[in-house]
Amino acid sequence: MKYLKTFTVLTTCFLTTVAYGQDTKNSPAASSPTAQGSPASRPTIASAIDREITIVEKEVIEAAEAMPEEKFDFSPEKLNLPGGDYKGVRTFGEQLKHIAASNYLIWSPITGDKLPDTVNDGKGPDNMKAKAEIIKFMKDSFAFGHKAVATLNESNLVQPIVRKSGPTTRLFLATFAAAHAFDHYGQLVEYLRMNGIVPPASRGK
Repeated sequence: MKYLKTFTVLTTCFLTTVAYGQDTKNSPAASSPTAQGSPASRPTIASAIDREITIVEKEVIEAAEAMPEEKFDFSPEKLNLPGGDYKGVRTFGEQLKHIAASNYLIWSPITGDKLPDTVNDGKGPDNMKAKAEIIKFMKDSFAFGHKAVATLNESNLVQPIVRKSGPTTRLFLATFAAAHAFDHYGQLVEYLRMNGIVPPASRGK
């Protein structure tokens, strides 16, 4: 009887330990990247800036896709608004080409890559008019940005880079390109609204 009681107690302890181990193993905390110490899941300077680029890239491209091709030559100047002074402002398509060309101009010093001929002093190709071509130009420029930002690390982030316009850093260039794109995205939104189009980012889910 004495041995039976001892066996029962030991068996209970063993089963409790196994059950606890299974619960701990399957718990969210145990399966989280932090608990496992997975280095691949930890944010880096490059991944943080890349995420910012991804956000503005999505909004700009969706705005471009939302505008009908026949409206790519639209600018507020065509509305002849009383008191409005929109003479000479960029058309919708020119806004997009400017964003793309500027992406190349701003991000290229990070890697030292040669600028494509399509940059055209930040205007983009003069003869590029088709919606599909402009959107591809946009997408290619953001792909270039992702490539450039992937080279960032703690050792080169604030190393001086000498340009014609003066010294700067990779950190400034990487973040300024995204800020510049957001600036023009705000203008694209107004162009869409003026044509009765709700920007995709503002539509209800």
